[in-house]
Amino acid sequence: MALVIRPLAPLWLGRLSRRLCARHRACLGTMVRPRRFAVEMPDYSLTHFVLGDTAGQPDPRLASLLGPPGRSYALCVPLAPGTGCGPRVQAARMHQRLWLQLRQGPLQHCQLNKLLGYGPGDQNSEAQHGFLLRDPCDHPDTRSALLQLLGSYQEAAQPQVAEFQADSQGLLWQRLWELQGDRQVQVDCACVLPAPEPHLHPLLPGLLNSAVFQDRDAARAVLEECTSFIPEAREVLDLVDQCPREIQKGKFQVIAIEGLDATGKSTVTQSVSQSLNAALLHSPPPCIGLWRKIFDEEPTIIRRAFYSLGNYLVASEIARESARSPVIVDRYWHSTATYGIATEVSGGLQYLPPAHHPVYQWPGDLLKPDLVLLLTVNPEERVKRLQGRGLEKTKEEAELEANNVFRQKVEMTYQRMENPSCHMVDASPSRETVLQNVLQLIQNTGH
Repeated sequence: MALVIRPLAPLWLGRLSRRLCARHRACLGTMVRPRRFAVEMPDYSLTHFVLGDTAGQPDPRLASLLGPPGRSYALCVPLAPGTGCGPRVQAARMHQRLWLQLRQGPLQHCQLNKLLGYGPGDQNSEAQHGFLLRDPCDHPDTRSALLQLLGSYQEAAQPQVAEFQADSQGLLWQRLWELQGDRQVQVDCACVLPAPEPHLHPLLPGLLNSAVFQDRDAARAVLEECTSFIPEAREVLDLVDQCPREIQKGKFQVIAIEGLDATGKSTVTQSVSQSLNAALLHSPPPCIGLWRKIFDEEPTIIRRAFYSLGNYLVASEIARESARSPVIVDRYWHSTATYGIATEVSGGLQYLPPAHHPVYQWPGDLLKPDLVLLLTVNPEERVKRLQGRGLEKTKEEAELEANNVFRQKVEMTYQRMENPSCHMVDASPSRETVLQNVLQLIQNTGH
């Protein structure tokens, strides 16, 4: 592979970058170039910058993030041409593959931050996921390792690599490179300038039907795209297609019980179902539960589509069982949506969708429970219980344990769910006390 990047003298970098900007602007054609970026910092804040065609004033904050000492690279995963959810599924899988490759081999010494590329003012645009790769030592092998990584992608839409460099005046420039055959060619350059923080997180316009699915067909369309590389996706779809679309809840009550792992959810659901002589159901149901580990290894859009369809499968069971007895459901739609939102939205609590956002609304075509209970315990007690369980954890469960900010985001998202909202239950006391409190709450709310 021929490497055509050559060292640039700092004195000429700004002047050359301006000439390159003008030279390549005409040949960009229809290439998608996000004009703004958001980087997740170690403290879970987001730093935004914009690519400009003209130079501005040096910014110390951006210089410390992207400039010397060391060298930074931006890697973005573009959406392939096409309609529907196919391009989003392909981009999500490429992003996950890229993340795994960047964390091993010669690139594992680099610092890795989440990066989003987005267009300003366009609420319908799809954000591009990517990474900011920071090489603190500016190792000479880093660039060649990135080139080899690019060469391993044969897809029509390859990851885009940009390099940041400062000129003699302290201005930062981003140079965008493409592979053309066995050569990497610079196709664009732009000045890096600070950008104001948008009113809402850049991912929110595309969050519906990528991490949260508002109806059965949207989730189904995602798994349909996965049948060629996940054989079990076809079996899930076949089961879902056997479920009637129009179902009615029976005359008995339906109560969903939610909670983080180690909050006593399994114990409470069993005890309540026995006390009320109720049917106990689980989401996802056992008919697809054996494939959870397969889908848990997939990107968010695929994983959440699987769990969303599991809700529709269990809804058919709820309709049948509620005709003859009360029904207790161990997790339902709230947990599916909550983990999708908390995982996909980068940054801290302040970047979550605001209260009353559509992502917190129950899907219109999914059977709704009469009551949703959310079990909570303090973080110290939950960690103590987890250590005593010794059970295998999913990635999200492991992150709950290791990442305090992620746990807070999950808890806050649960609390913002609406129609129906979650009734909070302190699960810290003894098993008997929690059971009595839950039964009393059910009775007080008319169920």
